[in-house]
Amino acid sequence: MSQINNNIVVTKQYHSSRRAPTPGKATILAIGKAFPRQLVLQDRLVEGYVRDTKCSDLAIKEKLERLCKTTTVKTRYTVMSKEILEKYPELATEGSPTIKQRLEIANPAVVEMAKEASLACLKEWGRPVEDITHIVYVSSSEIRLPGGDLYLASELSLRNDVGRVMLYFLGCYGGVTGLRVAKDIAENNPGSRVLLTTSETTILGFRPPSKDRPYDLVGAALFGDGAAAVVIGADPILGREFPFMELNHAIQQFLPGTHDVIDGRLFEEGINFKLGRDLPQKIEDNIEEFCKKLMAKAGLKEYNDLFWAVHPGGPAILNRLECILNLKDGKLECSRRALMDFGNVSSNTIFYVMEYMREELKKENGEEWGLALAFGPGITFEGILIRSL
Repeated sequence: MSQINNNIVVTKQYHSSRRAPTPGKATILAIGKAFPRQLVLQDRLVEGYVRDTKCSDLAIKEKLERLCKTTTVKTRYTVMSKEILEKYPELATEGSPTIKQRLEIANPAVVEMAKEASLACLKEWGRPVEDITHIVYVSSSEIRLPGGDLYLASELSLRNDVGRVMLYFLGCYGGVTGLRVAKDIAENNPGSRVLLTTSETTILGFRPPSKDRPYDLVGAALFGDGAAAVVIGADPILGREFPFMELNHAIQQFLPGTHDVIDGRLFEEGINFKLGRDLPQKIEDNIEEFCKKLMAKAGLKEYNDLFWAVHPGGPAILNRLECILNLKDGKLECSRRALMDFGNVSSNTIFYVMEYMREELKKENGEEWGLALAFGPGITFEGILIRSL
C-alpha cells in the first residue's frame, strides 16, 4: 500500500480527538520522571545552605536571599542530604580535593534516578522492555568508564544487543539533543524503539560560597536534581501505542565566538561554572532567526499560533524570549511552572515542561504545532518543530 493510502487508513482508525502521525516521523510514545527524596523549599534554602556550609558572611547570605526570590523557584529536589554531609564533611570545606568523593555519590545516584524515571516511562508505554532496541543516555553529572548507559541498560534488563549512545556534559540543552539523536535513530531504523533518559545532580558543584565565585550562589538558588525518560518511535502500533507529540524537524546551531559565555571546568574540588552576564542578550539577539528556520519547515509564520516548550534556564531568559517574539500571556506558562516546581534541572527540565504541555494540549482548541527549545554551552541552540497529536 502506498504511503498516502497508509496515512488515510491511519487517519480513519485514529480516535477523532487524535491527529494521525506522519508516516516515518518519530513520535514521543511515553514519558516519565523521577526525583531524589530530599525536597527543598525555596523559602527554607538559605537557612539550610548557610548552616551546612558554615557560612558566616552576612553579605553573601543577603545576596542568596535576593537570588532565591528572583529565580521564581518554589521547590526543588536534591541528592545532597544530612547523611551525605555527615559521611563526607569535606564537601563543605573550602579548597578540599573532593572529586573522588563527589563521584562516589553522583555516579550511583544519577543511575538510580534514571532507572526510576525509565521504569515509570516504560510502564506508561506498556510494551515489554525487550522491545527497546536503542538507549540514549544524557548526563552532565557522572564520569566513569563504562558510562551510565551500560549501568542503566543492565539495571533495566535491556537486551545485551541494545544500541547505546552516551551524551556527556552538554548541560542545559542535552535533553533536546537527546531528542534529536533519538529521532534520527528511530526514523532510520524501521521498527526501532528508543529509550531516551536524562539524569542530573548538583553534587559535583556543591561547595561553600565564595566572593571569588559569584555564580555559585546562582547555582544554589536555581538548580535542582532529577531524571526524565521518554520512549521514541516512528509508525506507532495502533491500539498498543499512544503517541502525543511528533518530532517533525530538528536543528542545532552554535553562536561563533561565544564559547566562554557559559564555561564549566572540572577541578579537584568539583565542577566550577562561570556564566556571562550577556547570556540573555545573546539569546535574545539570535533566537528569532533560529525559530524562523524551524517554523519554515511547516510554512508557519505566526509565533502566537504555536505552543512553546522552552527550557527555563532562568526567568530572565523566558522574559527576553517572551518580549522579543511578542508572545501572548501564558505561552510560556508550562516553562514557568516547571521552573517553579523543580528549578533548573539541566537536561531534564525540557521533559518536565513537555509533560505539563501534554496536559495543556488535551484541552479544546489546543495548537497543532509548537517548538521545543533549549540553550546551553557554546552558546548552543537546540530546537525541534513539534506537532501535537
